[in-house]
Amino acid sequence: MSEPREQKSSGFAEHALRERVLAEVHARPFVPIASPRRILHFAFMTDLDAGEAARRALADFCQERGGKGPPPGAKHHRVELSPAVLRWEHHGEFMTYAWEFPQEPVRARTIDARQHLFRPSASELAYVMRLLPQPGPLLVAVDLQVAKEAPVRASWQELFGTSQLVASEVLSGAAVIATDFLPDASGFVRMLVLDRKLAAVEAGGLVQRLLEVETYRTLALLGLPKALDLGPEIRRIETELPRLVQLMRESEGFDASRQLLDRLTALAADLEAGASQSLFRFGATRAYYELMSLRLEALGEQSLANVPTLAAFLARRLTPAIRTCASVEARQDNLSRKLSRAAQLLRARVDIDLESQNRDLLRTMGERVDLQVRMQQAVKWISFAASTYYIAAILHLLFEGIHQKVEAFDPLLATAIAIPLAMLFVAWVLRRGGRRLGGQ
Repeated sequence: MSEPREQKSSGFAEHALRERVLAEVHARPFVPIASPRRILHFAFMTDLDAGEAARRALADFCQERGGKGPPPGAKHHRVELSPAVLRWEHHGEFMTYAWEFPQEPVRARTIDARQHLFRPSASELAYVMRLLPQPGPLLVAVDLQVAKEAPVRASWQELFGTSQLVASEVLSGAAVIATDFLPDASGFVRMLVLDRKLAAVEAGGLVQRLLEVETYRTLALLGLPKALDLGPEIRRIETELPRLVQLMRESEGFDASRQLLDRLTALAADLEAGASQSLFRFGATRAYYELMSLRLEALGEQSLANVPTLAAFLARRLTPAIRTCASVEARQDNLSRKLSRAAQLLRARVDIDLESQNRDLLRTMGERVDLQVRMQQAVKWISFAASTYYIAAILHLLFEGIHQKVEAFDPLLATAIAIPLAMLFVAWVLRRGGRRLGGQ
């Protein structure tokens, strides 16, 4: 639980995150847009350090032109920089810049869309983006134009290739949206919004959703190259694992089990290396795809004659890629479980072999101890006999010397009487020595 903050006007101690949570709901409101308008939208991949450097560069850029820059730690900012309005957002792994340019209204009754729309070219308008240092690799570049439908009529369809045209009515027929999801000569994906009866807020929300659809669908596809790169390695592990399991059934012995365990561990390490590298990317792919689907659903598309809607087109083109990523992730999880089970079985067999070896070793050590005990007993009796013999021999020599002086003294009888005493003495000495050794 977070520590309570200082009391405010409510008179209650507030949660430390309350202000941030409340502000997040209003972080990216729809900005009203009145047609005609032209929006250039960029998305750059960034990390934490690059993102902070880009924020500082944007703050300096805005201040040099009399505008207010984003404050430290800001994640979004909107500023008017004549002749455009810039909307900047910093997300987890990418950063977006949306430049909004006013367009001259078309006053003719009918116009040729190919000669009037998307003029000037996006590369000419992109000069404002080039005034800022590039924060990271460019991933998304969109050229979106909002125009009145009446002067354009049906000629707008000629802006896009007929085989790639994607269009629909949205917001209960208040507008028509169209694109081909293909980069033009300037590298921008062109999108067109034909205004029938859009309110400014509706136009702003529609533009923001379209830009998010293109951003999220591009980010979602970043997982596909990773999935394709991991495919051969996963296939190799899937082929090798059954072979090792079969060898487990056929092999016996501690050395064979240890070698198989080493090979299984190497396979698991290869799999985990790929899984750890792809974990974030596959998770991000799912999240971006869900966000894109929600944005498409919010458009409320209605199909036009003989033209696929954005949702239908993207579902048909993106679903195989998303399922490929999901399939690779599922194969990784399945292989990880199989490798874990095989390794557990093999470790159990190795443990049993080790226990058998330890049991045999302990039995052998016990036999050696018994042998040593018997040898010690034998040595003890030999020492007892030898010591008694030498003491008796010394005493006999002593008694022979006494017999030389005293003829009545019988050395043999004296030796016979001394032998039991010598035996008792030796036994006492050996026992006392054994106690000392035991005490140490």
